[in-house]
Amino acid sequence: MRALAVFPGSREVKVIDKDPPRLTEPDHVLLRILDVGICGTDREICSFEYGTPPPGEDHLVLGHEALAEVIDVGPAAEGVRPGDLVVPTVRRPCPHPDCLPCRSGHQDYCVTGDFTERGIKEAHGYLTEYVVERAPNLVPVPAALRDTGVLTEPLTIAEKALAQVFWLMHHRPPWIDPDTPPYRRGDGLSALVLGVGPVGILGTMTLTVSGFRTFVYSRELAPSPRTDLVSATGATYVSSQATSAPELAAQIGNIDLIYEAVGHSHFAFEVLGVLGHNGIFILTGIPGVQAFIEADAASLMRDMVLKNQVVLGTVNAGPAAFVAAVQQLAEFHRQWPEITPTLIGGRYPVDEAAELVFARPIGIKTVISF
Repeated sequence: MRALAVFPGSREVKVIDKDPPRLTEPDHVLLRILDVGICGTDREICSFEYGTPPPGEDHLVLGHEALAEVIDVGPAAEGVRPGDLVVPTVRRPCPHPDCLPCRSGHQDYCVTGDFTERGIKEAHGYLTEYVVERAPNLVPVPAALRDTGVLTEPLTIAEKALAQVFWLMHHRPPWIDPDTPPYRRGDGLSALVLGVGPVGILGTMTLTVSGFRTFVYSRELAPSPRTDLVSATGATYVSSQATSAPELAAQIGNIDLIYEAVGHSHFAFEVLGVLGHNGIFILTGIPGVQAFIEADAASLMRDMVLKNQVVLGTVNAGPAAFVAAVQQLAEFHRQWPEITPTLIGGRYPVDEAAELVFARPIGIKTVISF
């Protein structure tokens, strides 16, 4: 079978042939991979910034945003059967018995750093034709989401972040009315999304569905396909080339939530300076190598204290976020049946994957299909 692999030692990225996997444990499930999304993490791994092959191997099979069909199941594999659609999760727990997050199913909060991640760290990924995975690591996907189910993993970023935000909202008055239904927890609040990439667009849709008055702030000038998509969801797009952060804050009023999805430190700290009273700032981007920046640390610290602000970093996602992302994706289809399918910019064969990793995303998400 074919797979896209990165060879850190020889600094190569190429399609290779591998032997198909087989079921070897009672709870194993054989998956036929249907779609794999390409993201910035794949690009960074292919640029040899990070990415670790499994122990004893010279290559790492890429891919962590996957949708698959169940082909065969072991005798103890519960919750799935042949023909089901599933999304496999990414991070696996560390082996240490004293790591409470990993022992309680929250490996995305691992404290040892000895976790593994499919397609990223010490475990082969899903950009291949067949994969074997344990049943507990699979999240069922309704057949109606066949065309967009591959968006589940990037959507988990927003789901995990918002789960933490909503927990904070319940414990930091006066943000939320306890009688407000959970699916409209953002009613009366403003949110600002930084970036119009896949994470930013999916975050925008999630915040809008949750009731926030949502704005999106990025360098891109409108009109464009991405800014048009933002407007179609009911959010308001503002270009940083036309409006400064203080001017934007004056337009919005008190900014309750900022959802950063660009991974650019200068931009993030600039906008952090306009976060409102009792505001929460979510960092999801991981900056690459960037020039040193100047920031008024005293003013930022003063605001955080005097305005009761929270800065929250979040990475990866646990099983609960995957389940929530599937439900949220179904909600997107109900609210925007014509918009949601357009998030997939195109599907391409694996032979083109190495080139597409380094290309500008086609549409919102470029997908490799088997």
